[in-house]
Amino acid sequence: MLLQNRELVIRNAAAGDASRLCNWWNDGSVMAHAGFPEGLGTTVEEVKQGLLKDSDEAGRRLIMEADAEPLGEMNYRNVGNKIAEIGIKICEPSKQEKGYGTRLLAMLVHALFMDLGYGKIILDTNVNNSRAQHVYEKLGFHKIRVNKDAWKDQLGEWQSSVDYELEMKDFVDYR
Repeated sequence: MLLQNRELVIRNAAAGDASRLCNWWNDGSVMAHAGFPEGLGTTVEEVKQGLLKDSDEAGRRLIMEADAEPLGEMNYRNVGNKIAEIGIKICEPSKQEKGYGTRLLAMLVHALFMDLGYGKIILDTNVNNSRAQHVYEKLGFHKIRVNKDAWKDQLGEWQSSVDYELEMKDFVDYR
């Protein structure tokens, strides 16, 4: 996948991105919202091996860039029945709160519906991540359920999540 909209680019993550992805994923401040306040503890080689399994059909990890500078990562995964599950993280703190997330997510959603033929997109987020929930709802995602105390993070603290879904007819395109 290679998507561009003015200064923003979404591209397939490649072996050359493994070190950066490893750094982001091992950073507890980046990964805390996903239940990993101590990071994933992964290696560059493990990340490279995971990237080799990516495909357009099964799903991909993607790098997001603004003005040719990587700012985070996103992914999609084919869960069957024309449904894609997605995730997004703006990993560079200096790039947060600039509106990039909304535009980049709209770019991905548009491509999943129009180019890859998905009929529905699903995602989940931590119940405390109100900033992400605002973006998802702005793009037309509907809150399906709240999963109270659904899992424990690395520190043993219960976390709750919110499930969202989006069909093409409800998509509000902010590209």
